[in-house]
Amino acid sequence: MKRALPSDSIRLLIPALSLTILLIAVFYLQPRAMSYVGLNLLFNLAVPIALATIAQMLIMTVNDLDLSMGTFVSFVACVAATFLQATPVIGVLILVAAIATYAALGVLIHVRTLPSIVVTLGMSFVWGGLAVLILPAPGGHAPEWARAVMISRPPLVPMAIIACVVIAMVAHFVIMRSSIGVILRGVGGNARSVERAGWSILGARAATYALAAFFAILAGISLVGLTTSADANIALRYTLLSIAGVILGGGEFTGGRVSPIGAVIGALTLTLAGSFLSFLRISPDWQIGAQGAILIVVLGLRLLLNRLENREKRS
Repeated sequence: MKRALPSDSIRLLIPALSLTILLIAVFYLQPRAMSYVGLNLLFNLAVPIALATIAQMLIMTVNDLDLSMGTFVSFVACVAATFLQATPVIGVLILVAAIATYAALGVLIHVRTLPSIVVTLGMSFVWGGLAVLILPAPGGHAPEWARAVMISRPPLVPMAIIACVVIAMVAHFVIMRSSIGVILRGVGGNARSVERAGWSILGARAATYALAAFFAILAGISLVGLTTSADANIALRYTLLSIAGVILGGGEFTGGRVSPIGAVIGALTLTLAGSFLSFLRISPDWQIGAQGAILIVVLGLRLLLNRLENREKRS
């Protein structure tokens, strides 16, 4: 009898395979991309997308969904380009208040048993309105330290790739290896068992939302560090990109089944897909649809492998 491929291996195999295929295709279309400068340009925007994807993954760990991720990252970008740059103390206080607000949302959703989609959709208008109030027109300046980190050029490997590896390792440790990560995944998988073990579901949800806000804040700051300025609509696409990155990386909407490393690989794949479609001279208006098509193909492949695994287990 053949040994079935572990489900965790499947979760990592599909996103890794899709990233490899896209990378080979990009190198074929543009051989000059196979260099330090080329890789840096290909994955330049991967860091903020990866951080936003991890933030979304945390929300999905407890079976919720955040439809305000894009507007929240845009709000953070506006804060970073104005208050955090000119008056750092006020900027930090605003961001701390934003984390507390996210934690309060987690509590509200749990206590009132409200659909997370509805609550976060409503909050998307709040974050978007605050972003416009802070920065009515595109502008502002990135904090010097954020700019210095994001444009740094370490030897051998571009900064974006190193940062994504670090993000994946940290997220993997927090979610998959630490005790708090076990509790958070337990809330998504079997909340009653977690509660019987003496842990507070309310506290776990609040911690999950607060941690997600922290990663989303890092996404907004890193985005400003790359773009040097901000506007209220700078990261609106991050809502769908973050959800797609989690699913592409092997995560699921329910059951607390997520893969931090896979989520980062999924974010890298979506980032690379944009470059690949640009090389094919596909209009930006069609690129979102093409990225969706890539996601559907990958999900179809994952479903096929899952069925094969289940068939092997039965036999």
